Amino acid sequence: MAKIVVDPITRIEGHLRIEAEVSGGRITDAWSAATMFRGIEKILTGRDPRDAWFWTQRFCGVCTTVHSIASVRAVENALKIRIPPNAELIRNIIIGIQNVQDHVIHFYHLHALDWVDITSGLNADPAKTAALAASISDWPHNSPTYFKGVQDKVKAFVASGRLGPFANAYWGHPAYKLPPEANLMATAHYLEALEWQKDVIKIHAILGSKNPHPQTFLVGGMAIPVDPDSQNALNADKLIEIKRLLKRAQEFVEKVYIPDLLAVASFYKEWAGIGAGVGNYLSYGEFPDASGNMWLPAGAIINKDISKVMPADQDKIAEFVDHSWYDNSKGAGKGLHPWDGESEVHYTGPNPPYEHLDTDKKYSFCKTPRYGEKPMEVGPLARVLVAYAAGHKETKAAVDMVLQKLGVGAGALFSTLGRTAARGIDCLLIAQQTPKYLDELIGNISKGDYRTHNNEKWDPSDWPKEALGYGWHEAPRGALGHWIRIKDQKIANYQAVVPSTWNSSPRDARGVRGPYESALVGTPVADQNKPLEILRTIHSFDPCMACAVHLVDSTGSELLKIKVT
Repeated sequence: MAKIVVDPITRIEGHLRIEAEVSGGRITDAWSAATMFRGIEKILTGRDPRDAWFWTQRFCGVCTTVHSIASVRAVENALKIRIPPNAELIRNIIIGIQNVQDHVIHFYHLHALDWVDITSGLNADPAKTAALAASISDWPHNSPTYFKGVQDKVKAFVASGRLGPFANAYWGHPAYKLPPEANLMATAHYLEALEWQKDVIKIHAILGSKNPHPQTFLVGGMAIPVDPDSQNALNADKLIEIKRLLKRAQEFVEKVYIPDLLAVASFYKEWAGIGAGVGNYLSYGEFPDASGNMWLPAGAIINKDISKVMPADQDKIAEFVDHSWYDNSKGAGKGLHPWDGESEVHYTGPNPPYEHLDTDKKYSFCKTPRYGEKPMEVGPLARVLVAYAAGHKETKAAVDMVLQKLGVGAGALFSTLGRTAARGIDCLLIAQQTPKYLDELIGNISKGDYRTHNNEKWDPSDWPKEALGYGWHEAPRGALGHWIRIKDQKIANYQAVVPSTWNSSPRDARGVRGPYESALVGTPVADQNKPLEILRTIHSFDPCMACAVHLVDSTGSELLKIKVT
């Protein structure tokens, strides 16, 4: 039995180490370790709750918008504040384009290279590539001249010898199955997506003043004025530009992303039986209307039973630290609800360099969230499964379409392939839904409703002496929750349980694996020196370890020294 280590996992946000035991060409056990630490939550203690959204954006340099959304919702929940319909619609548009852009970036720039061999595309026939592309989509760039130009560009890039992110990939690995023409097509769209994403995310600049770290979030609504006659407000010109960008986003998803996803997946159907994970799924629901009803439903699925959806209950959530580098003041096997959460670091791991972590003890800076003491997978797959099982008509139609085109049953969703397909389905649904929120916003404005903020309870003297609140948000990577405890008008405690905390969590006190660890068990490994298959399953979750770890050593003690030579 061999033990292999992948550290760091690349093409993710943050620092992640995977250790795995391999026997007979398959993974028999695995451990997920977050090897980074940082501090935000403790910084919030004692601050004004209305400022929390600004600080929580700094959890991550990528997931900035999502923490703002969860934070303002947490404070609004604690203080019982309802926001105006226009503010909800503006937030929904921001959330929508964030999800669409993020999913496309993930597929092409973080995950596709696990399935696409760019070097193989150098040998493709551009005419055959154009024919392949035209057979799956009427995207206007499907021409031999276009693909020949892409091929020449890539050849020149390779000839330069400065390969950057492509330098250490597993090119030529036996697990790659796409023909050269499919590889060239995907490479072309990889490059197109780079330009596309820079354009469509301008919606955040229009509605949020900038991206990343939009600046117009506000407890009680949004800090963007609406005035059709002012150039310094959300006016007709800006609404038209948003409509154009949303249309461009939708067209790319429908005519490039989804066809590419289906084309690539058709060569890897065996992955419909690999990477299932824990079999439990949690979604918080998203896209509220003026009455607070969610377009995408909330709920939990247990043991892959999609015949019923259990209500999502925040009281069932607790975080454990039996295998995490934190003090365990409550004792072994004792979890804390986020309102009572603690983040006191207690690093007991080896000093680098080291060969392996002591995985029988504490081995990660990530905590272990549990829902009714069960590990839960969160993310697009959970979101799609909950909506599908709840009878959400748009989701059911999209899922059935993808399953039919791939020629697989619903059971294929519980896999690495299903996780990857679900992200595309989620992206498609949101790309088609978000323009409807813009139409609603335009309709409200045309009726003379310019309200974007509710000033009720803005004065802290109107607040209760103590208040508890939580804010849920379905971020691109899944169920994100912020919990706040307010006392004497200040933050007394603040905890965030983020998607990658759920998914990357180490074992609990009973030895039950988290989603990453569980999903890797049974995964085939063709070459232990080039464990491409580990990347396929881990990337299907879209890890964000920067979000998953928020702690600081309050004593200022040195925990780790890194020497660069």
